Amino acid sequence: MSRPSTLTQLFALDSLLDADEIAIRDTVRDFADARLRPHIADWFEDAKLPAREIAKELGQIGALGMHLEGYGCPGMSATAYGLACLELEAVDSGIRSLVSVQGSLAMFSIHHWGSEEQKNEWLPRMAAGDAIGCFGLTEPDFGSNPSGMRTNAKRDGGDWLLNGTKMWITNGSIADVAVVWAQTDEGIRGFVVPTDTPGFSAPEIHKKMSLRASVTSELVLDNVRLPESAVLPKAQGLRGPLTSLGEARFGIIFGAIGAARDCLETAIDYARSREVFDKPLAGYQLTQAKIADMALEVGKGHLLAYHLGRLKDRGEITPEQVSTGKLNNTREAIKIARECRTILGANGITLEYPVIRHANNLESVLTYEGTSEVHQLTIGRALTGEAAFR
Repeated sequence: MSRPSTLTQLFALDSLLDADEIAIRDTVRDFADARLRPHIADWFEDAKLPAREIAKELGQIGALGMHLEGYGCPGMSATAYGLACLELEAVDSGIRSLVSVQGSLAMFSIHHWGSEEQKNEWLPRMAAGDAIGCFGLTEPDFGSNPSGMRTNAKRDGGDWLLNGTKMWITNGSIADVAVVWAQTDEGIRGFVVPTDTPGFSAPEIHKKMSLRASVTSELVLDNVRLPESAVLPKAQGLRGPLTSLGEARFGIIFGAIGAARDCLETAIDYARSREVFDKPLAGYQLTQAKIADMALEVGKGHLLAYHLGRLKDRGEITPEQVSTGKLNNTREAIKIARECRTILGANGITLEYPVIRHANNLESVLTYEGTSEVHQLTIGRALTGEAAFR
């Protein structure tokens, strides 16, 4: 099994985890090292991910919907799920995004808001990786303000007709099922949409410079006819999609710090072997100062994630606390990736090393599942009692 890194040992982080959590973390880390890490640079460069194959393997190790209970889901703790996200994003944000969208958005929505029929139909297959899900909330003109969405669903006899467009949808082009949110006469409702339904299409988005090892799509809904049984019966209003987004943001708190850790460990290894003026780069005070400062932020990011994981496991976490974790850890992770690039010099811009890939990915992680600005305002509202946005 994997051993803790020197960076992990500096903060004695394993002392904060129990034996089961360490075993789960190491299982995911070993899978990531053996199955994902050797290929990730090529997948990123080629912008092609064997997502269906990987989803099946992730299902086999229990990484899909792992914090959900029943219906074939592993029922592990929130902290264990976070640790899995951390190890997957230490390889690449795109891999963690696949898992987050599958488990924390699509599966969670069905698990939390769905009917027994919907749960039984989809969750066992999704947990096994036999079916892939996506989550349609964001639109071309409505990201931070989802209440303005134009996608709509209207009753037509005993059915619903769904029309609209969603944008920046992870897993969209390969999904078997889409959880789509739409305006109705009853407010915002969620729909479970099999992707082979006539009128549904999901063209893939190309020419990305970030999250290239991830499938990103547009969803086009053209008179998609759905039965009443497609509606998520327990979700009405924005509470439905926003609760699901909170689940995904929680995984990012852990995941982003995994990317930062990988950048820093790469920079330390490089600095120890790279000679400048006849001695290792690691032997210079400026280099050590950079490494020490980054190690503090990586360690603090871990501690914040672990603390929020314990709060979530006790059912005590608040949306403001999730925003605090997401804001801090994504913001610090991208700073660390950029600083590590300076230690690697010109080598830092190649895919021979993971640093520029992480930096590019983190540009997306910084703004999806809530931009930094929105999380700042969420925290500001909690502290002042004044809402600076609707």
